[in-house]
Amino acid sequence: MQLNLTKPLVIFDLETTGLDLVKDRIIQISYIKVNTDGKEERGNFFIDPEKEIPQEVEELTGITNDDVANAPTFKEKAKELAEIFTGCDFAGFNSNRFDVPMLAEEFLRAGVDFDFAKSKLIDAQNIFHKMEKRNLAAAYEFYCGRKMEDDFTAHKADEDTEATWRVLQGQIAMYSEDNQNDPERVLKNDIAELAEFSKMNDFVDFAGRIIWKNLTDKEGNVLLDEDNKPRRHEVFNFGKYKGWDVAEVLRKDPGFYSWILSNDFTYNTKQVLTRIRLREFNNR
Repeated sequence: MQLNLTKPLVIFDLETTGLDLVKDRIIQISYIKVNTDGKEERGNFFIDPEKEIPQEVEELTGITNDDVANAPTFKEKAKELAEIFTGCDFAGFNSNRFDVPMLAEEFLRAGVDFDFAKSKLIDAQNIFHKMEKRNLAAAYEFYCGRKMEDDFTAHKADEDTEATWRVLQGQIAMYSEDNQNDPERVLKNDIAELAEFSKMNDFVDFAGRIIWKNLTDKEGNVLLDEDNKPRRHEVFNFGKYKGWDVAEVLRKDPGFYSWILSNDFTYNTKQVLTRIRLREFNNR
């Protein structure tokens, strides 16, 4: 089933040296860019992580240090990727928790300020878990009617990307009004609604160091905006200022901002905090 797109959608998958957003690096990236006219553009290439690929990662992915030895570094590919991805929404499998944060980190390390806040982020795994609660292989069999191992090799970014794209299309078809009698199991063919349904948390930054919290009055009642939706503000989700309004902390303890920038936090957390700081400065 064709998705209703208002702007291009990039379905992508990463293979990396590990799961640490600060220390690990991308070794393979694969994407399918689906344009609003339905035309699909594909990209798949290795990345030199500029560090050794651990043996367990080699065994899991089949990607060796020899495979990436002559590959470009992410910094060398960053501007090209940013041009391809600008103006797009994004989809993946477990992408909101890992692939998008990792890609954001790599862009920032390369000096490219790619703003994912301007994009809708769809996580097919979150849709699947909320609807059926299984993994990619089970999702593929459930939505596509075939065993994934019959069609793909596991832990290959390009093949996982293809599988995820087919799963997402299958989800839209299965949960359409035509195929569901229960209104609560209907998913609209709408990128904004799919992105909202895919969300599993209220993180402001990808690492969850800063989160959204509803504003309340003195009696604890949630304050509403002009659209009758809860008004929200950013609060810290760690350390001595956990639960405190971020803007308030930046005013009262500017040294806390400097401490975060000089310590082992993700570039994305530092980026988000800097944007809040600049916003508050400009609103004075």
